[in-house]
Amino acid sequence: MIETITLGGNLSVTQIIVQLALQFGIGGAMGLMMGRFTKWLIKTYRRIGNDSSIKEDADQAASMTSILLLASVFFTFAATTALTGNGYLAVYICGIVVGNATIPNHRAIGKFMNGMTWLAQIVVFLMLGLLVNPHEMLEVAPVSLLIGMFMIIIGRPLSVFLSLSPLSKISINAKCFISWVGLRGAVPIIFATYPVIANIDGASQIFNIVFFVTLLSLLLQGTSVITCARKLKLTTNEGVEDNDFGVELADELPTSLETLTLTEERLSGGNTLRDMNLAPGSLVMMIKRNDRYIVPNGQLQLKPNDVLLIIKEDKM
Repeated sequence: MIETITLGGNLSVTQIIVQLALQFGIGGAMGLMMGRFTKWLIKTYRRIGNDSSIKEDADQAASMTSILLLASVFFTFAATTALTGNGYLAVYICGIVVGNATIPNHRAIGKFMNGMTWLAQIVVFLMLGLLVNPHEMLEVAPVSLLIGMFMIIIGRPLSVFLSLSPLSKISINAKCFISWVGLRGAVPIIFATYPVIANIDGASQIFNIVFFVTLLSLLLQGTSVITCARKLKLTTNEGVEDNDFGVELADELPTSLETLTLTEERLSGGNTLRDMNLAPGSLVMMIKRNDRYIVPNGQLQLKPNDVLLIIKEDKM
């Protein structure tokens, strides 16, 4: 649409359909292809790691997996855009394909990617702050408030309930929660900069409206997410995840980790590990008590709210 405005000419329905087909078709195909290609590269690194004759290269290859995945993101977006496809869709599908694959050291890779995400968000919001003029925000405040409230109260809930209507197992409370947590973030603001960069008439007004709606969503919805979950009775009392213990197992091992938070009811039959009725093939590796980590033994007195890290054999 920006190209049509800047280059001039009429935008017909046929042209829109053709452009959408190209954008989604090429983007989807590139996403699948790059996802599988990235998995192949990771498997190649894995084979290098299993070759003891080049152990030094194997260690380096394992440490480079995170960089490889990051490079895959940029390459997928650039290549798809060069082929007139939708780069965002391609990266999204590539991420789904790779994310559902078995990747060694996936938790460490996840932490690296999480850090890169925060860095990118900091840079984005610093850049966006340079484009905002407070006095212009006040001028669009009335219409922005109407648009934001419509999206929060009507638009988002309507779209959520319609799209999730075939999924009968999702409760009404869960659908209401999904409707409420539709936070606006940096992405719509980034998209709003496109017409600004292209010098489209009225682009600054569009940008200010989108920015205002995003702030409204973050302030109203973002600060009430936990309260909303509690009101809808969607919170749980589960303990910490096993990665909070700093322990990670290779995916190819026939074992898995899980956590168990002790309660008064669980300790009613005894307060030592010998009294615990664990499943066959399970073993308590570590105990977390407040901010302390304790090596377990048979005589240790267990307390409510202690978190047990349990390793167990997976059934073949």
